[in-house]
Amino acid sequence: MPRAKKNKIPGDQAWAQAFAAVDHAPLVDTLGVEVEHDLLKLALTHRSFANEHGFLPNNERLEFLGDAVLGLSVATKLFELHPSRPESDISKMRSSIVSRYGLADVAREIDLGAHVLLGKGEESTGGRAKESILADTMEAIFGAIYRQYGFDPARDVILRLFERKINTATATGRHHDWKTTLQERLAELKAEAAVYNATSVGPEHNQTFTVHVFSGETELGMGTGPNKKLAEQQAARQAMMFLHDNAAAVAVID
Repeated sequence: MPRAKKNKIPGDQAWAQAFAAVDHAPLVDTLGVEVEHDLLKLALTHRSFANEHGFLPNNERLEFLGDAVLGLSVATKLFELHPSRPESDISKMRSSIVSRYGLADVAREIDLGAHVLLGKGEESTGGRAKESILADTMEAIFGAIYRQYGFDPARDVILRLFERKINTATATGRHHDWKTTLQERLAELKAEAAVYNATSVGPEHNQTFTVHVFSGETELGMGTGPNKKLAEQQAARQAMMFLHDNAAAVAVID
């Protein structure tokens, strides 16, 4: 006797259930603005989820808007903060802040990965930790806020979330050797040299590395990446942000 086919949940119903399965209140609280239910759901919907459920709408159009709002917001702030710096410097600063890596950093700080709606394939391969997915979803969130409230409120959210990155931006950008810079800074502080502890998850062909960097027993930063080298550089970069306030850094390490 043929086995009865299981009734497949309609795409819209599956979408609503997946969105309701996660408490998004902590995310909204962190953003500091209420985002309309359907707009937030759309902003959190990765194309992998949309395609697996009958090609639902996804967040790529909101991402397009958010990218523009983010770039203008950060560029304007850097223009105001650095009135004597040439265009080439502030352009590099902006690029490092609004890069995929910068966006993913902020997304991790607000635990955005826990809220993204992913397809089974991306879920099983660590999609919630992938920098590209985190960065794109972060931009989609900014696009959603812009759509609901306009430019000024969206800009205010962006500048608050990126405040530390904006204030510590340098013209050296992503390719700066942060590990060397960190070792030099620790030597200036007469602190113990940096030690990096790495772990990895995922299949060998698609691993995600997590690195914690310490000076003595003090953890200074954490980074993730598709290989150990990039994760160490990101951890060192976070450590330099931590050490930016010299007086506080000496007190903590001592």
